[in-house]
Amino acid sequence: MDKKKLSHSSLQSSVTSVLAALLCILIGLFVGFLVLLAINPAHAWADGFVRILKGGFHDAPYGVGKELANAAPLIMTGLSVAFAFKTGLFNIGAAGQYTLGAFGALYCAIMLKMPWFVCLIAATILGGIWGAIPGFFKAYFNINEVITSIMFNWIGLYLVNELIYQNGTGPMYDVRNTRTLNLGKSAEYAQSVIPDFGLNKLFQTNSTTIAIFLAAAVAILIWVVLNKTTFGYELKAVGLNKSAARYAGINEKKNIILSMAIAGALAGFGAGLYYLSNVSQWNPLNSTSLPAMGFNGISVALLASSNPIGTIFSALFISHISVGGSFLSTKYYPTEISDLISGIIIYLCAFSMLFRGKIHGLLFKNADKTNVNAEPAPAKTETKKEGK
Repeated sequence: MDKKKLSHSSLQSSVTSVLAALLCILIGLFVGFLVLLAINPAHAWADGFVRILKGGFHDAPYGVGKELANAAPLIMTGLSVAFAFKTGLFNIGAAGQYTLGAFGALYCAIMLKMPWFVCLIAATILGGIWGAIPGFFKAYFNINEVITSIMFNWIGLYLVNELIYQNGTGPMYDVRNTRTLNLGKSAEYAQSVIPDFGLNKLFQTNSTTIAIFLAAAVAILIWVVLNKTTFGYELKAVGLNKSAARYAGINEKKNIILSMAIAGALAGFGAGLYYLSNVSQWNPLNSTSLPAMGFNGISVALLASSNPIGTIFSALFISHISVGGSFLSTKYYPTEISDLISGIIIYLCAFSMLFRGKIHGLLFKNADKTNVNAEPAPAKTETKKEGK
């Protein structure tokens, strides 16, 4: 009976979470449409809202391939933030960990000419190391991980810039003889590019690889680790109550560091997926801004309610409307409209608990009453038997 209750409660929680997220999306899209109307009402529907809704399908198959390429790193940075959330931590340092991951992937590709999977491992390790440092300060000095991870975002960015550039004499900078780093179509780096298995031909792109499938597989793996393993239980227990976890014999310091290290590794892996798919170029001299992908992961995690499987769908959605926004005609609207819609949706996610409560009350109120009324029946029967 208890297992049935837990299963029923879990199902209700999942349904209300999904419906709450959908409600946030619908409200965000509605507000976005109102903004389009305010800017240029004559073109708000066909040239504005419809293009955003279509996303990459507006220019299929190329646009769809672009969506998938952009969604892969979004899934990973979303997982990075969501994993930390699930273990009671707030990893706002995904941007810095993503930066170190990009450096590790590109260094192994350009300088060492390693296979793509080795480059991905290097990106994961560097991201993990950069995530473990704030975890160490949290575990041993109780320094808030938000503060340290923000600081390490900038430290990581400037460190990578210096390692690459070195006043114009850095080996990695010299070998490319360019201000940007990318693998391009050079046969010299072919082994470092993630294979596409015909996806580039299918979507008519140069950057649609199996990265999206790798990201989805990692999301499923993280769900299994968190929900089906002792290790995941220990991580969540430490996040819920460090003192209780210590009393139960769990090493809370080790688990805090491991949690942040895994979160950093996920962000670093995402950077590897992005740059080893040759989606974009890395500009090491753009030292005034952090990669937006790291902060977009917060949006993905919030929209997914920190559910690892949910991050796949929320990342695809964020990528969908972002690509749709890029197809807006600048003659009528700024392409940042899609970012505005994303921002509104994420702002509404802050009220998701309220939405969940209301939705649960509307959908499951009567069901809960039925279950409560039906529960005492077995107890009465047992009492009668004892009397006999």
